[in-house]
Amino acid sequence: MHLIAWSIPVFVALIVLEYWLARRARRDLYRLSVSVSDVGCGVVEQMSGVLTTAAFVGLYFLVYEGRLVDLDPHAATTWLLAMVGVDLVYYWWHRASHEVGLLWATHVVHHHSEDYNLAVALRQGIFTAGPLIVFGLPLALLGVPPLLFLMSKAINSLYQFWIHTELIGRLGPVEAVLNTPQHHRVHHAVNPRYLDKNYGGILIVWDRLFGTFARLDEAPVYGTTHRLRSLNPLWAQFEHFVELARGLAAERGLSNRMRVLLARPGWRSRGPAAPLTRAELAARAAARFHAPVSSVMAAYILLQAVGIVAATMVVLIAADGWPTWLAALACATVIAGAVALAGLAERRRWALPLEVGRLVTTLAVASLVLTRG
Repeated sequence: MHLIAWSIPVFVALIVLEYWLARRARRDLYRLSVSVSDVGCGVVEQMSGVLTTAAFVGLYFLVYEGRLVDLDPHAATTWLLAMVGVDLVYYWWHRASHEVGLLWATHVVHHHSEDYNLAVALRQGIFTAGPLIVFGLPLALLGVPPLLFLMSKAINSLYQFWIHTELIGRLGPVEAVLNTPQHHRVHHAVNPRYLDKNYGGILIVWDRLFGTFARLDEAPVYGTTHRLRSLNPLWAQFEHFVELARGLAAERGLSNRMRVLLARPGWRSRGPAAPLTRAELAARAAARFHAPVSSVMAAYILLQAVGIVAATMVVLIAADGWPTWLAALACATVIAGAVALAGLAERRRWALPLEVGRLVTTLAVASLVLTRG
């Protein structure tokens, strides 16, 4: 099943369309360096998943063997149970990922960007797929077939792509039931009144039922309360784990250290961090983090980014037929490309050697793949 992989050209086309519409409307929605970082996080997540997701999928299969009910995989009711069940599971996983420090470290990647556009939808963490599948194990016990669970999960993810835009406003009565761009802008905002709200995937009804719904009534400011200040898509995956380690080292006693991991993100015995003030929000909105690049460097980064996205699609579709070592080498090479482009944008000294090495390795991997084919 390669539903996400085959959707990549559609993602790219819609990102280009949104950029064009934003330019026509004179809206500053995209900065190249940030968007390349956002897409790079998605590349890193997908390439990591090629090598790791199978273990968690295997766990779902294992639990499914002990299912309590046998459901007809072709019945409409089974499909409905899977879609609604996965959406409910997504809500509780998503909520837990904002309310538990250790889970927040796996999810915070998606919130780092201070822009809000379709490229942000692709910004994902490499450690999120496993916990989400674990949260879905009750559906395995209820007899939801593994393939149907995975398809429902993929459809849930695909639905959420379009809600990452500022170009779509209110949608009327549909917003009572469905998650929409208007609702999801709240979720990505750091305004105090918006924090930890609107967790829904496809349906917003879970937030209304469980008391986590907030209506958009002031201009949102996007990002995280603790700014990343880096475009590196690999560092973004681990930065908050480093913060957790520092928090553990700063606390005394097992109880406090467990709270660092299991209490709300940022918990410390000395007390919680203060929410952002209106002045801080205004400063964030006026100076979003990015790395300006020259026109020549922008052209190079954009050209290479297109190639890296295409390579990601190829690897996702074809890696099942490759030996493990070749799949791992291909994934590592694509990841290196995403990291190198971010480094070039930030003018890191290591970026040029990494990019040269990545280009050479790409040619070698392509040669190996063509030789096998």
